[in-house]
Amino acid sequence: MNQDDQNAESCEVEFSFKVLARSGNARRGLISTARGEIRTPAFMPVGTAATVKAMYMDQIRDLGADIILGNTYHLMLRPGAERVARLGGLHLFAQWKFPILTDSGGFQVMSLAALRDLDEKGVTFKSHIDGSKHYLSPERSIEIQGLLGADIQMQLDECIALPAEYSEIERAMELSLRWAERCKVAFGNQKSKALFGIVQGGDQPELRIRSAQRLAEMELKGYAVGGLAVGEPQEVMLAMLDETCPAMPDEKPRYLMGVGTPDDLLESVGRGIDMFDCVMPSRAGRHGLAYTRYGKVNLKNARHAEDNRPLNIESDCSATRDYSRAYLHHLVKCNEALGGMLLTWNNLAYYQTLMAEIRQSISENRFEEFRLLTKEAWSRGDIAALA
Repeated sequence: MNQDDQNAESCEVEFSFKVLARSGNARRGLISTARGEIRTPAFMPVGTAATVKAMYMDQIRDLGADIILGNTYHLMLRPGAERVARLGGLHLFAQWKFPILTDSGGFQVMSLAALRDLDEKGVTFKSHIDGSKHYLSPERSIEIQGLLGADIQMQLDECIALPAEYSEIERAMELSLRWAERCKVAFGNQKSKALFGIVQGGDQPELRIRSAQRLAEMELKGYAVGGLAVGEPQEVMLAMLDETCPAMPDEKPRYLMGVGTPDDLLESVGRGIDMFDCVMPSRAGRHGLAYTRYGKVNLKNARHAEDNRPLNIESDCSATRDYSRAYLHHLVKCNEALGGMLLTWNNLAYYQTLMAEIRQSISENRFEEFRLLTKEAWSRGDIAALA
């Protein structure tokens, strides 16, 4: 155990979750960990390689994020989990003192790596970086996440692309359940940390429900919905949440993995989801796309070339309030690094503002009203910003 983990363990704060308020199916809650509290619904900025691209960690915290995500696949390849452990753990390495969730590496192995062999024991794959061969099993995934010092760890699962045959979806779901059992054994009894199971089942309601019920029997500290936002339409994703969420334990946090757009967040919260992560706000920012309370703004478009308005004059975020659209357009067209930095800052600020407003609306039992008004503002677009 590294020094950072010892310090966290000495706090003797047991991982816990409680629902504080409800508005329809939407829940406002609080996760307690040794490294701090996580207000839910929560959006976790993605720090793939121990960094949220184009952002300082202090900025991430100042925007209101309580937790970030680290990626097991990328960190195991470089700099290596054992090296991170020797350097004091991921929190110290990345200068983030607050909770970190690590994914299991399964999604990246299936989607990025050249898959060589998958069987009951685990998966052998080639690195997308240099072609070197690696092996990942449920036990090794938990070991890596432990070396990183993650506060919330994810089971290794098999995530398949949609559409797929029913038999293939069922096979992967059953394998993921068996791997969840092995991850639980490997994780052991760590009171201050949590292992989350992952519901699989593709676009098949019966398989989703079966997966959720079997995972619930394992009495894990949290549960995720995986294998969505992998190519299926939004309506399919939401239909799966309609089936899955009621089958998940009400007293445990629910995490929708890899999702998504602001609209995805709104609709999923309304179905009972508590946690989200997605690379979309940072990736979109690096490609010239801004998310605002008035909808999306593509700064590549020529119409912004002489527009002195900021993205939103009323925002608390300097990137959103203090820089003109003309300047942002110029930076994007010139491919200046500052353009991606400012738009990533803006996007993550908006996502955290949206989550804070969602939490407030749930506390005041007006989430449905908030959802409709927010979507109406998006549909009006920049017309609202001209006032």
